[in-house]
Amino acid sequence: MTQKQQAIYDARTLGTGRMLTLGLQHMFAMFGATVLVPVITGLSMSATLLFAGFGTLVFHLLTKMKVPAFLGSSFAFLGGYAAVVSMGEAQGLTTTQSLPYACIGVFSAGIIYFILAGLFAAFGAKKVMRFFPPVVTGPIIIAIGLCLSGTAIQSCSANWWIALLAILIIVVCNIWGKGMIKIIPILLGVLGSYIVAACFGLCDFSKVQDAAWLGLPFQWENTAFSVFENPNWGLIVSAIITIVPISLATMMEHIGDMCAISSTTGINYLEDPGLHRTLMGDGLATMLASLFGAPANTTYGENTGVLNLTRVYDPRVIRIAALFAILLSFCPKFSALIACMPAATIGGVSLVLYGMISAVGVRNVVENHVDFTKSRNVIVMALILVLAIGIKYGAGDAISLGFTSLSGLAVAALVGVILNAILPGKDYEFGSNPEGDKAVDFEINPSLRK
Repeated sequence: MTQKQQAIYDARTLGTGRMLTLGLQHMFAMFGATVLVPVITGLSMSATLLFAGFGTLVFHLLTKMKVPAFLGSSFAFLGGYAAVVSMGEAQGLTTTQSLPYACIGVFSAGIIYFILAGLFAAFGAKKVMRFFPPVVTGPIIIAIGLCLSGTAIQSCSANWWIALLAILIIVVCNIWGKGMIKIIPILLGVLGSYIVAACFGLCDFSKVQDAAWLGLPFQWENTAFSVFENPNWGLIVSAIITIVPISLATMMEHIGDMCAISSTTGINYLEDPGLHRTLMGDGLATMLASLFGAPANTTYGENTGVLNLTRVYDPRVIRIAALFAILLSFCPKFSALIACMPAATIGGVSLVLYGMISAVGVRNVVENHVDFTKSRNVIVMALILVLAIGIKYGAGDAISLGFTSLSGLAVAALVGVILNAILPGKDYEFGSNPEGDKAVDFEINPSLRK
């Protein structure tokens, strides 16, 4: 038995009190990033917490209760939500009315996880991953962050001093922080700037006073089901075409996270329970969340960092954190408190996060040693970036094809995958560079990875 495997065995002797404390710590580790996605997008805060917890339990069930992973809100889909909301507003819909259409797109993206899981089971990872090399996924990830940058600047403009304070706290905690301070810089940045804004009277807490202490985590009008009462089929198709290609990046992120968790614990989860099971768990969690108006889920690097710090790898600790998240989702007053957060706080945090998303894409390209002396690689990356950013800022978010509209990210992803498939010179082999395979994690603090 290895030292890391012994740590799992030892966790069973910690006792109920320590296990609950460790579970609470894992909940706080995921908290800052998970709640930020609904704050940015306008999705339900309570539903987000409910399906972060419930999605984690579903993932554990499908992976035979073996993998110590927590599923929280995915940042990779932020561009998709923004694009669909823009298309909906162009057709006279409000943000609240448009978001369920985006959720249908995310549900469809979750189906792709099952398709890829089936391909992995049938043909093996190396053959399938040849069609999704870093020269495609890296630029897509870079484009996601750059396409979102404009909205962050707009939010920061509400009060640059509050935004800069949030950025400063995040940078200081992430670079010089120790222990849990280093794990939760986003949460601390949000709290710090929020408290200062409240002290200067920049927050309206009237809705917090009116909110109930207990209530249901989601409402019918926020779910994907509500769309079909009076569906806009064109917007449904547009949402699916816009968001599904983003799953290329998030599936690579999932694989990288599984590699990182395996490295942290010393147990090869890609073999047992198998990558096909972890993909299905992630995909099903995302599908369920999207149906009820919650963000797409993804395995969280922040919690892998906590595993690394505590050396306690028992998956039961993660399931305890999931139960805490579910309990918190039934408190509307808490959701109202989050909703009062100043736009500048959201902007400052978003500015860091969007930049980090693009940086992850750069890291993916660099650590996989993509050869840009080859013209085919230059062409693939160039077209992905120009199409994604050009359509976003030059064509009003999307281009019309008559029967539907396509966002820049959707066009870029489709063109990248097709070009890579038809141009000669494909040389990427999944598994030959473990460090590169882990270079697609949309995490807050990659320095905690071993």
